Amino acid sequence: MSVSPVKRQKMESVLDQLKHHTTVVADTGDFNAIDEYKPLDATTNPSLILAAAQMPAYQELVDDAVAYGKKLGGSEEEQIKNACDKLFVLFGAEILKRIPGRVSTEVDARLSFDKEGMIERARRLIDLYKEAGIGKDRILIKLSSTWEGIQAGKVLEAEYGIHCNMTLLFSFAQAVACAEAGVTLISPFVGRILDWYVANGDKKTYEPSEDPGVKSVTKIYNYYKKFGYKTIVMGASFRNTGEIKALTGCDYLTISPKLLAELSKEYVKLTPTLSVKEAQACELEKIHLDEKAFRWHHNEDQMAVEKLSDGIRKFAADAIKLERMLKVDVLSCCLFP
Repeated sequence: MSVSPVKRQKMESVLDQLKHHTTVVADTGDFNAIDEYKPLDATTNPSLILAAAQMPAYQELVDDAVAYGKKLGGSEEEQIKNACDKLFVLFGAEILKRIPGRVSTEVDARLSFDKEGMIERARRLIDLYKEAGIGKDRILIKLSSTWEGIQAGKVLEAEYGIHCNMTLLFSFAQAVACAEAGVTLISPFVGRILDWYVANGDKKTYEPSEDPGVKSVTKIYNYYKKFGYKTIVMGASFRNTGEIKALTGCDYLTISPKLLAELSKEYVKLTPTLSVKEAQACELEKIHLDEKAFRWHHNEDQMAVEKLSDGIRKFAADAIKLERMLKVDVLSCCLFP
């Protein structure tokens, strides 16, 4: 339904209305998008940093990261690893100048099955932020929602006071385990769940309320609120604005610049679909998952198994591409100091 120009002047955009009910997070490494849409928080990942690092506007950050890696010395591999970590932190630090909240910085996906490796890398990133004058209260460390990742998050939260964002979350089992681990925030992926059902089923289009990704996040939200878990639910990986509007009322939603732009130009009344009151009235049973139960229940969800492994591979591939890009700069510094 179209809205008259006069009425539109009086009505807030869908994006502005959404901000009344949900914390809006920018899913980008592009500073311009953050300046334009003014989210509370921002998230990054290897894919987003890779895309941003190839833009001429951010070459200075790449140069600074390479110089840092060279300064620490060591083998070529160590220099590139240190440069990569520094680049993530440099982007995060710049983003934090533009938002009042927190930025999410991701641990290398190749450590997804290495609990101790994830803990060590997370602490390293926090140390780099500290060197930049940024406290850990403004950082969320992103970890893959494998069993090992969830347990790493539990240790980081309880023993080091490091807040974690559990990413690549597709199954209800992952969500339950994260809540029991006491992590700060989870990022259930809406669009990638939809992608799987479209690719593997007969149905190719879904109404927002019937979207498998929307239904997954709704169940997780209701479960958390019914049983009083403090872990924040942040819907992620959206394919269209219909999915976003269908999750109005969710704690947080992290949204790409493209969809933020669409929401900012849409003028219809937005009604919350999720609420704590309704969640507490849901008929859900509380469950406990140890490692054996977690692995079994997660394994029973074919979509989640496939999308988790696929997501880890894709983030790892982009991390490798980023390292190769930095390697060229490291080598050029050696040839032309």
